[in-house]
Amino acid sequence: MLLKFTKMHGAGNDFVVIDLISQRYRPREQDMRLLADRHFGVGCDQILLVEAPDSPNVDFRYRIFNADGSEVENCGNGARCFARFVRDKQLTGKRVIRVQTAGGVLELRVRDKHRVEVDMGMPVFAPAAIPFAAAAQADNYPLEVDGQQLEIGALSMGNPHALLRVDDIDTAPVATLGPIIERHPDFPQRVNVGFMQVVSARDVRLRVYERGAGETLACGTGACAAAVYGILRGWLQDTVTVQLPGGKLEIAWAGMGHSVTMTGPTAVVFEGTIRI
Repeated sequence: MLLKFTKMHGAGNDFVVIDLISQRYRPREQDMRLLADRHFGVGCDQILLVEAPDSPNVDFRYRIFNADGSEVENCGNGARCFARFVRDKQLTGKRVIRVQTAGGVLELRVRDKHRVEVDMGMPVFAPAAIPFAAAAQADNYPLEVDGQQLEIGALSMGNPHALLRVDDIDTAPVATLGPIIERHPDFPQRVNVGFMQVVSARDVRLRVYERGAGETLACGTGACAAAVYGILRGWLQDTVTVQLPGGKLEIAWAGMGHSVTMTGPTAVVFEGTIRI
């Protein structure tokens, strides 16, 4: 069949977005891998599906597939692109859009044509809910990796994140430690791995090795997780600029009991049709 799509990105984190309201298609893992393939397909970090809601309390269902074909709970940069897509395609005229994800409901607020703010919900710290194998909840945890003892933060932003503070992200061992920690047995559903450099109380540099996708140019939930971890540890203030390889995101968190908000750019790259 022929499938229409739009290629988009948020701070360099790129997506294939598919409208499954005006066209019919049942996603298959092998098709997701083909769409994400940068040589034989369209090429992207994740595939985003726009589906009709199955609840009267939301406007759309938002599904996310990684480049390896696995379906995941949440994607913050994708959520911003999702909001712009449904407005560009005139699927809604709303500026505040509620979407159901596998990780819960997100509220997307369109600020202008190119910038969207996302209410990412409250971070989750209980190890069993991340999920992460730890005896008790803590601000940081020891993690043994290849014979060395690391100190990490662990939390969920709708999907699991491990955070490591490093002196310089340019020399951080993202390519070597990233895939090992991603599949560490203490994270039974695998994990996104963030390497964060605290520049000042309001500025962080971040690289993220994403579960099922490898290192990406930006990760919205990863930026939220890094900001939350830094605020918890007292390194950061409650509003932070996170500089990722693909661009900047603004993250705000007022502390326990409050949602995390993320604001950042969206861009349309091209539209097309592919036979699958």
